[in-house]
Amino acid sequence: MGMNILHTVEFYAPSIGGMQEVVRQISERLVKLGHSVTVATTRLPERVAADIKGVKIVAFDISGNEVRGYRGDTESYSRFLLNGKFDIVSNFAAQQWATDLMFPVMEQISAKKVFVPTGFSGLHWPQYRGYFQKMPEIMRRYDRNVFLSENYRDIDFARRHGIDNGVVIPNGAGADEFLPRPKLNVRAKYGIADDDFLVLLVGSHTGLKGQAEAIRLCTGSRIRNATLLIVANAPGGGCTRRCRIKASVFDWWRKVSQSSKRILIEEMTREETVAAYHEADLFLFPSNIECSPIVLYECMASKTPFLVTDVGNAAEIIRWSGGGRLLPTCATKTGFSKARIGGSVALLEELWRDSTSRGSMAEAGFMAWKERFTWEKITAGYENLYLSLLQEDC
Repeated sequence: MGMNILHTVEFYAPSIGGMQEVVRQISERLVKLGHSVTVATTRLPERVAADIKGVKIVAFDISGNEVRGYRGDTESYSRFLLNGKFDIVSNFAAQQWATDLMFPVMEQISAKKVFVPTGFSGLHWPQYRGYFQKMPEIMRRYDRNVFLSENYRDIDFARRHGIDNGVVIPNGAGADEFLPRPKLNVRAKYGIADDDFLVLLVGSHTGLKGQAEAIRLCTGSRIRNATLLIVANAPGGGCTRRCRIKASVFDWWRKVSQSSKRILIEEMTREETVAAYHEADLFLFPSNIECSPIVLYECMASKTPFLVTDVGNAAEIIRWSGGGRLLPTCATKTGFSKARIGGSVALLEELWRDSTSRGSMAEAGFMAWKERFTWEKITAGYENLYLSLLQEDC
C-alpha cells in the first residue's frame, strides 16, 4: 500500500531553480513507485494545472518567512497542515514560509515529520540570529533531519548542538534524462562553431550564481576560439540586465579587436539545457552561495568536467567524484564565496589547454554519478527513509 506524502517547498514547477528541481524529481519518482504525493507551494499565475505528472499541487498566496514577516492567508496553510491526514510531511528548505509556518503547529500533526534544511544560507546573517537560536529545539522535534552532504553548515550546526536524528541523502541527476544522447544540436541552433571551446554556466539570474564572475574570467583569460554560454531564467530583478549589458559591451569590443571569444546569454528549454551540458567542453560555476549544487551532478551525468568555487559541498562532490576542480576562493564574513580572479583565470587557461585532464575528470565524474548519484537511487533513499519512519510505530 502506498504512502500519502506531503512535500512543502516555497516554489515548484513550472518555476525553475535548484530546490524546485530536487522536490520535482523526488515527488514525480515517488508517484511512479506507487505513492500519493502532494506538494504545498506558492501559487504562480503561469501554473494552470493542479496535477503535474501525478503530483497534486496545493498552492497558497503566501510569501515571506518568520524573520521578514508573512504576506497572505497563513491561517489557511496552517489548517491545511493540521487537517491533511498525511503519513509523511517533509519540509524542504529553511527560511521560507512553507517551512517556517510548520514550526508552530508541528506538535499537533500526527504524521512523521522530515526536515531538509538545505544549507541554512542565513546562518551568519545578523537578522537571523534569533531564528537560529530556536533552531536546535525545532530540529529535535522532527523525526528525521535530512542533510545533502557530510560537511556543510547545516549538518555542522546539528553536530554542534548534539542533534543526532540526521541522515545524509545527497542530490543527483536523472539517468532517464541524461543517459540518452540528445537529438538536438545546440551548437548548430545557436551558431556555435563545432571547434569552439564551449564553456557553460547554468544558473538563474539571481545575482549570486556567478554570471558576472564567469564573464570576467572568460573575457580576462587567454583562451581562444571560445564561447561562454550562460543559460538562465530571468526572475524578477536579479542580474539579467547587467549580464546582457556586459555581453553587449564585450560583443562590441570583440568586433573591434577581432577577438575569437564571445558570450551568449540564453533562456533554454530543459531539452536544450541537457543538450548544452552534453556539448560543453567545460562547466564554469563561480557561484557565491549554494548548498549542494544540482548542476554539478548534471555535469557528472553528461561527462562535463567542471570548475566551481568552494561553495556548499562542492569540495565534497569533487572528493566523491573526481569530476571537477575548485577555483581559488575567498569567503566573506556573511558566508558568501568569491572567486579569486587571478588564480581562477590561470586554472581556466590550464584546463583549456589540457584536454587529457578534462577527459579524465569527465569519465571519473560519470562513473561516480552512475554508481551513486542518479535520481533513481536518491529517490529510493527517500522512500526507504519514509517507510522506516512509519515502521517505527508498528
